[in-house]
Amino acid sequence: MSITPVPQGAHLTRRLVQLYAGLALYGASSALLVAAGLGLEPWGVLHQGLAERTGISIGVVSIIIGAIVLLLWIPLRQRPGLGTVSNVFVVGLAMDGTLAFVPEVHGLVARSGVMAAGIVLNGVATGLYITARFGPGPRDGLMTGLHRRSGRSIRLVRTAIEVAVVVTGFLLGGSLGVGTVLYALAIGPLAQVFLRVFALPGGEGTSADAPAPRRSILRR
Repeated sequence: MSITPVPQGAHLTRRLVQLYAGLALYGASSALLVAAGLGLEPWGVLHQGLAERTGISIGVVSIIIGAIVLLLWIPLRQRPGLGTVSNVFVVGLAMDGTLAFVPEVHGLVARSGVMAAGIVLNGVATGLYITARFGPGPRDGLMTGLHRRSGRSIRLVRTAIEVAVVVTGFLLGGSLGVGTVLYALAIGPLAQVFLRVFALPGGEGTSADAPAPRRSILRR
């Protein structure tokens, strides 16, 4: 499996900054949802469930799952980019790093505020790393690869993947709750706003070949 070369251009530095800032903030936003304890995004439910069962930190679980998903690209003939490989490691490391510094949150009001901050920050992060256009994340690439190989719609493939992820994660002990529902309702509109905010000059970073914003099955 070869890696797409890093393109050169006038906006390369800005794109690299957007990529790594976005991935780091994505990990931080996921950590805030964990700290709030009111429900996680779909893949977060799986990561948390596996972390509970194995005793491994949730960030390391995220890295392991990302690497496994990336290996599934091989039979699908997907070609990862710099952003794809970086996604595997940076999000998980940022998640564990944030959890190490975020104090325990008590009280429904405080937990709700942390949850809301996590959801909004996730939208910011999504806008940053998508407009950088260094390749989709492993999970998004799995979706598009299965779509091409199976001929099924993106909607159906994404729904099937996330149903499996959520159910498996919940059975393993992952957290479902109001945060899961609010994330599902809010992440699409938030990502759309921040895709415009962080779009590169001349429309670069928002063209059709950029991966779609991450959304939960509940938005389908």
